[in-house]
Amino acid sequence: MKIALVGSSGGHLTHLLLMKPWWEKHDRFWVTFDKPDARSALIGERTFWCHHPTNRNLPNLLRNTGLAWRVLQAERPDVIISTGAAVAVPFFALGRLLGALTVYVEVYDRIDSPTLTGRLVYPIAHRFVVQWPEQQRFYPKAELFGELL
Repeated sequence: MKIALVGSSGGHLTHLLLMKPWWEKHDRFWVTFDKPDARSALIGERTFWCHHPTNRNLPNLLRNTGLAWRVLQAERPDVIISTGAAVAVPFFALGRLLGALTVYVEVYDRIDSPTLTGRLVYPIAHRFVVQWPEQQRFYPKAELFGELL
C-alpha cells in the first residue's frame, strides 16, 4: 500500500509522525511545508514541499492544487492521510477524483469548535477521525480514535 501523509509543519506534522507504528511499514511520501522542523523530522523520507501560508491564501491554494495534481498523478497513493491544515483540501479533492481513500484526523487541541479544514474535508473524506468524544457533535459521522498525544 502506498500512503500520502499530508499536513502542515509543526503540530499537524507531529500528529502524523505519531502514527509511525502504522505508516512505517508502508511505501509512503510526505507533503508539508519546507520549514526547519519538517526538514529535520523527515530526514530520509520522500517529501514534496507545498506552498505556505495556506490558510485563507488563494494564490497558495491554487499553487497547492497544481502540486496536488502533479504529485498524485505521479505517485498514485492508495490512501491519503491528513491532520490539516489547508493543504489537505486540494489533496483530498483531487485524491478522491483519482480513486485514493482519504482519511482525515481532526487535531487534538480543537475540542470546543471544528477547524476550518475539518469542515471543508468532512463531506469528502472517506473516513473522518476525531480524538475526543466532544468533537463528534461537530462531526456526527466521525469515528472516535482517541488521543494520539
